[in-house]
Amino acid sequence: MSDAELLSLGTKVLWAAFALGVLFGAIAQRTHFCTMGAVADIVNIGDWSRMRMWVLAIAVAMLGFNAMVALGWLRAADSLYAPPAWLWLSQVVGGLMFGFGMVLASGCGSKTLVRIGGGNLKSLMVFIVLAVAAFATLKGITAVLRVNTVDAVRVNLPAAGQDLPSLAAAAFGGSAAGYAGWLGLVIGAALMAWVLLRREGRSADVLLGGLGIGGVVVAAWWVSGRLGFVPEHPQTLEPIFLATNSGRMEAFSFVAPLAYSVDWLMFFSDKSKLLTQGIVIVAGVVLGSAAAALAGRSFQWEGFRGVEDTANHVVGALLMGIGGVTALGCTIGQGLSGVSTLSIGSFVALASIIAGAVAALRWQVWRIERQV
Repeated sequence: MSDAELLSLGTKVLWAAFALGVLFGAIAQRTHFCTMGAVADIVNIGDWSRMRMWVLAIAVAMLGFNAMVALGWLRAADSLYAPPAWLWLSQVVGGLMFGFGMVLASGCGSKTLVRIGGGNLKSLMVFIVLAVAAFATLKGITAVLRVNTVDAVRVNLPAAGQDLPSLAAAAFGGSAAGYAGWLGLVIGAALMAWVLLRREGRSADVLLGGLGIGGVVVAAWWVSGRLGFVPEHPQTLEPIFLATNSGRMEAFSFVAPLAYSVDWLMFFSDKSKLLTQGIVIVAGVVLGSAAAALAGRSFQWEGFRGVEDTANHVVGALLMGIGGVTALGCTIGQGLSGVSTLSIGSFVALASIIAGAVAALRWQVWRIERQV
C-alpha cells in the first residue's frame, strides 16, 4: 500500500466514524438514551425502561462484536479493553469516581455532548472541565499519581487477553475466536431476552435506542478494526489501526476523546495534531444531537440555576475526567464498547460506575431530606 492509498483510507475511516457519531447523537437525543438517567429512574421511581434500552444496546454490541471475532475479522486483544494485565484497582476506583461524578454533572460524557447539541450551556462547562481533567490524568499531574498508585496494582493473567474467550481458550484449549462465537451468542441472547420479555422493553423508544446505539457501536468496531486495519504500514512495515489515538482498535468512548478534541482545537496549527476517530465522533455526536433537537423542536438554551448547581457540575466533571481515564473508559467506553468484548475488566468497571452512581443518588436524597 502506498502513502497516498494510506492517506485515502484514513480519510474514509474518519468520514465513516463521523457519520456514526452523527447517528449516535441523533438516536440518543431522540430516545433520551442515558446511563445515568437509567440508573436514576430505577433508584428514584422504580422505572426500568431506560435500563432495558441500555442493556439491549449492550446485547446488540456484544452479539455483533463477537460474531466478527468468530469470523476472524477482529480480536479483542487488539482493543484497549482486553490486555493480559488486568488493572482491577484502577477500574474499581476510577469507576466509582466516574459514577459519582456523572450524577453530579447530570450525565456521563456522551450525555454531555448530546445535551450540548440540545442547547445546554451547563454541559458545555462540563465538557471543558472534563476534558482538561482527563488530559491531566492521561499526561499531566494526576497521570503521575494514577501510574504510581492504582495502576501499580495489577494481575497478569495467564492468557492472551482478559476477555472471557481468551481466558476460556487458555483454560480449556481451543481458539478464542471459537469461544467468542458461543459466549457472545449465549450472553448477548440472554440479555436481549431479558429486555424483550417485558412490555416496557418492546416500546418504540427502547427498541430504537437499544438497537440503534448497539448497532453503531458494532459499526464503529468494524470501521476501526476491519476497514482501518493495515497489516503492513508502508514505512514501518508493522500492522496499524488508522486514525486512533491509542494505536489500537477503538469504538465509542467519551472521556479521552474529549481531551484529545480540546487538545486538537487548542493546537490546531501544530501539524503533528491529527484528526482521529475519537475526535470526529465527538463532533458528530454534537451535530447529530443538534439536528435531532431542532427537528423535534426540543432545542432550548439552558444555564446554571445558581452557585450550588455550578459547583455540582464542576466537581462532577472533574470526577468524570479523572475517573474515566483511570477506569480506562466511561459508561459507553467500558459499559458498552468494552463489555461487548467480554472483558472482565470492563464488567468490573461497569459495576463500579453503577455503584458510584447509586451512591451519589442516595447522597442527593439524604441531603434533600436533611434540608426539609
